[in-house]
Amino acid sequence: MSINRQKPDCLFESSWEVCNKVGGIYTVLSTKVHTLRKLFGDNVVFIGPDVWGDKTADDFLEDNDLFAGWKQHALSADNLRIKVGRWKVPGTPPVVLVDFSSFASEKEGFYYMMWETFRVDSMHAYGDYDESCLFAYSVGRVIESFYRFYRLESASVVACFNEWMLGPGLLYVRKHLPSVATVFTTHATSIGRSIAGNNKALYAYMDGYNGDQMAGELNMQAKHSIEKQAAFYADCFTTVSDITARECKQLLDKEPDIVTPNGFERNFVPEGEAYAAKRAEARRLLIKVAEKLSGAAVSPDALLVSIGGRYEYNNKGIDVFIEAMNRVRTSEELQREVVAFITVPAWVRAARADLKEVLEKDIPVRTPMQMPFATHWLNEMENDKVINYILRAGFSNTAADKLKIVFVPCYLDGKDGIFNKSYYDLLIGMDATVYPSYYEPWGYTPLESVAFGIPTVTTNLAGFGLWAQKEMQGLSIGDGVAVIERTDFNFFEVAEAVADQILVLAHKDKAEVAAIRQRCFDLAAKAEWANFITYYTEAFDIALKNATGRNRA
Repeated sequence: MSINRQKPDCLFESSWEVCNKVGGIYTVLSTKVHTLRKLFGDNVVFIGPDVWGDKTADDFLEDNDLFAGWKQHALSADNLRIKVGRWKVPGTPPVVLVDFSSFASEKEGFYYMMWETFRVDSMHAYGDYDESCLFAYSVGRVIESFYRFYRLESASVVACFNEWMLGPGLLYVRKHLPSVATVFTTHATSIGRSIAGNNKALYAYMDGYNGDQMAGELNMQAKHSIEKQAAFYADCFTTVSDITARECKQLLDKEPDIVTPNGFERNFVPEGEAYAAKRAEARRLLIKVAEKLSGAAVSPDALLVSIGGRYEYNNKGIDVFIEAMNRVRTSEELQREVVAFITVPAWVRAARADLKEVLEKDIPVRTPMQMPFATHWLNEMENDKVINYILRAGFSNTAADKLKIVFVPCYLDGKDGIFNKSYYDLLIGMDATVYPSYYEPWGYTPLESVAFGIPTVTTNLAGFGLWAQKEMQGLSIGDGVAVIERTDFNFFEVAEAVADQILVLAHKDKAEVAAIRQRCFDLAAKAEWANFITYYTEAFDIALKNATGRNRA
């Protein structure tokens, strides 16, 4: 790595998930903030979408004194409808939320510029493409306005753009502010995710795939085009793991300049008595919900296991999880009660009124409730893949079942109507987590798990799994992380391996569990942002040097 690195005087970071929790990138950025603020103070500015209208984002605090002169100028001279304040996460960085809807009339002109200058194909756009591009365009306008108002021409400025959705913003900055160094990070290529999501063998045939050809076959031309051109025109192109770097090289025809793995912050994890109290409360609530749904008592010492993340049924290995839990349920080796939770947001209609009532009034339930697997009613429940697999596998959640399964199909933001707790406030109550991913460029969920002292099962197709393999002596759940070999074709072998790991953990005594928890904490410490931020400072250095060389040419 470079010894004498150039450090930006001003750093912008933009994403659809700034103050807008819809996926894992929110965790990447919100946990990275604390370390970035130590390096840059208020000279790091986050830019996110204002999708809140008259409401205020839960984690946004408006500050009328912050950048007050520029804000007034941006509103009056540049027609930018913005809110300026701070992101309410550890580090509380400056943040600008921009309402991009007012730029709808400029869309066609912007698309023409992207085609004329960068050969970005928007002809086949559909779905969220227009909205994403307008937001990215507005991000470019915000950076341009800030840059010119504060006369940053002689400063070292880096602008970071996350995922294909922000690619158009990078291209705007490249054209209108050529002295600004740009960093483009793909957390997962759009075409790679699409290949995997369409049940095509991604890894076995990776070397034979052509990204442009597959984009046409899968109707992904527009998103793929933006991502590919942003990667090509960025002063530094990064991705989050070695496995995704290979994907970028093959499908985008561009090898990343550097891999920037995702870290975590220990300040998100309670310590000491607070940890014990939160864990006890989470377990009490999780078990109570399972008891009301099943109409049967659950042991306070039951092994609580979960899977979480986005509802990517195959990519995230949700199907593997259900199959593995079914094998645990029917195993003759199982002596301990187990409750398996699937915490994956689906198309929720409403929190169950019957469940809510028996929880609030603590009404005794003697038999399984109707649909005793689900905490919320879904739209088109009969077509839900998770519900259908649970039913097909033969789960019944009766008192005779040593393993009960519970589907929590909502965002755990503290307002779900049943648990009313955040994801982390329930995660802390688990005894193990399972993320048997098929497509997982990094894998924040297993990293979050070990950061909370909870052993996890992941795969060698997850970036975090590959990283853990390098850092650990062993690779079983007793070591804190079990990394299972997964291929395009070994679904049932993976399910069996997951079941084996859970059965091993179920037989551990309290002293062994305490030792495993400590191993989790020790591994998570190696993945803290204080250790991983060096990859980003190198990325900034690469971008600044390339921008300088490009502008001198």
